[in-house]
Amino acid sequence: MSKRINPSRSLLTALLMAGAAVPAAAEEVLNIYSSRHYDTDERLYSDFENATGITIYRIEGQADELIARMKAEGRNSPADVLVTVDTSRLYRAKQAGVLQPVESEVLEERIPGYLQDADNEWFGFSQRSRIIFYDKTTVTEPPQTYADLADPKYKGMICIRSSTNTYNQTLMAAVVTHVGEDAARAWAQGVVDNMARAPQGGDTDQLKGLASGECAIAVSNTYYFARAIDSEVEGVTEALDRIGWVFPDQAGNGAHMNLSGAGVAAFAPHRDNAVLFLEYLASDSAQEYFAGGNDEYPAVPGIDVPAAVAELGTFKPDDIDLSVVAQNLGTAQVIFDQVGWK
Repeated sequence: MSKRINPSRSLLTALLMAGAAVPAAAEEVLNIYSSRHYDTDERLYSDFENATGITIYRIEGQADELIARMKAEGRNSPADVLVTVDTSRLYRAKQAGVLQPVESEVLEERIPGYLQDADNEWFGFSQRSRIIFYDKTTVTEPPQTYADLADPKYKGMICIRSSTNTYNQTLMAAVVTHVGEDAARAWAQGVVDNMARAPQGGDTDQLKGLASGECAIAVSNTYYFARAIDSEVEGVTEALDRIGWVFPDQAGNGAHMNLSGAGVAAFAPHRDNAVLFLEYLASDSAQEYFAGGNDEYPAVPGIDVPAAVAELGTFKPDDIDLSVVAQNLGTAQVIFDQVGWK
């Protein structure tokens, strides 16, 4: 597909990627709707403002609320960019018609293809891996694959979040994509049968359940555990020496990845500024802040990972196209309901 690049915007992008100050845009405004609520992201916004002269205005809220708001606002929406977490929410935004395609040589070159929407309506800018944690004092043979979580020998041992959790929805959709609906249903039933308790709380609560002995195996995104390495997380940090971890499927598909991402709003009044912001998020400096501030993995290859994340070690990620995985989100929810995964 040919790409039409505005020469003046290309120059701005080149300067921004190099860390240089750039001339102020003609209309110095960018309106961001964001469901990321991390204080460390403030550096992202301030650096962009300082480099471009563009003032950022933000509306923050839950992802589904922001998507519904953008849809209701329609052509009158002031939103230029939607920033949110996980493939499922980006997919819902696309399905709701609140995003638009972006043609950008910078994004195509910097962001791996599996972290892009097939129609370029959204792009991933940081990653998290959904992996297996276990109590080293009680589990001598921890699960090595996601399939192993359904093995009857782990009956009554697993803590995992509810089926309404977006991370689990995307993981299930990935399982469907890899093995098909019938095998995914059997797997989900096995996991339900092995649960130590009814699903409850967030990922940190699964780790706390592991630390307290309520369960022996837990499923969580990496950045929740990295936080406990990096700073004090009550109920987890004091048990770090007892907790081991496994990046699943290292001999197969690799460990499941979910992401934080962004897209340009369908009726963005400051579209050029919005595209420039997405390109900025792919720069080396922004990638370091975006990932480092929340103990995530960068989307752009070659960027150093945060120290606490590096302690988890290297691994093979699942590089399945997440836009393909997103197409199975509906099937994933049906399977959850069929097997009684609350």
